Amino acid sequence: MTITQLHYVLAVAEHKNFTKAAQKVFVTQPTLSMQIQKLEEELEVTIFDRTKKPIQLTEVGQKIVQQARNIVNESDRIQDIVDQQKGFIGGIFRLGVIPTVMPTLLPMFIGNFLKKYPKVKLKIEELHTEAILEKLKEGHLDAAIAATPLEVEGIKENVLYYEPFVAYIPDDTELLKQEKLDVDELDINNMLLLEDGHCFKDGVINLCKASRNYEDDQLQLESGSFETLIKLANEGLGMTLLPYLHTLDLKESEKKNLRMFKDPVPAREVSLIYNRSELKMQIIEALRNTIAGVIKGAITFQNVKIISPLNKKKEYQVN
Repeated sequence: MTITQLHYVLAVAEHKNFTKAAQKVFVTQPTLSMQIQKLEEELEVTIFDRTKKPIQLTEVGQKIVQQARNIVNESDRIQDIVDQQKGFIGGIFRLGVIPTVMPTLLPMFIGNFLKKYPKVKLKIEELHTEAILEKLKEGHLDAAIAATPLEVEGIKENVLYYEPFVAYIPDDTELLKQEKLDVDELDINNMLLLEDGHCFKDGVINLCKASRNYEDDQLQLESGSFETLIKLANEGLGMTLLPYLHTLDLKESEKKNLRMFKDPVPAREVSLIYNRSELKMQIIEALRNTIAGVIKGAITFQNVKIISPLNKKKEYQVN
């Protein structure tokens, strides 16, 4: 049994096709097929059911793939150990970022990071949380920036910052007359939301569940971007909630429609998440330190109440 054979098995398990898997690992299809067949003969089991389209893992094959991921990850740690011993921070690093963080946080730190660590080749993907977790599990991402807590087995969460929810209220609305809002005043039936898949939407719904005005079956307009939600609000179609960093780039004419919440301010927790195998920790630490250095000047709120993106409502306070 070789590490190379396990790489081939993982490629076929991912693509469910021998030809595509061979292209992924840069070998010919006959070479890949022969190596997997040799492994099956050595183990005296069938890993893949080739009679099905697409190719499926057998029951024992599923267990082998799970262990193969662990073995491949552990073998990668050898190079990590060497890199850390040499103090080397470089190589390819695959980072996932959720859509509601990407446009605000990325410009704040990416220039500083690349300048400080020129040997790191960042490959960044904008992905929803569900896709991020799947890619972390399969080893296709080294780390990600997402709203937490997620409470996923095998995933570590390293908090970067707490970002308050800010209300964007249409003109000629009673709530706009208040200096600060109370969470109990939120009405989900008058709330413009991001479309399904965005964890920020889940956080908003969880926040509104604390309100007596919440009703499950009366969600209204949804959109894929905050920019659209703001335009809809400007048309008087409802209010919306925005992440604090997003409000910093609004036009001055729009900032007058913003209202903060009373203490403890409802906020989301944004974390750097990664596999518990802790591969490439020297780059993860470099990312964390770079982001921490720029975010302190932008977010200075102390008394916040964290609203979880999980379906089950979970809150905790940070002072």
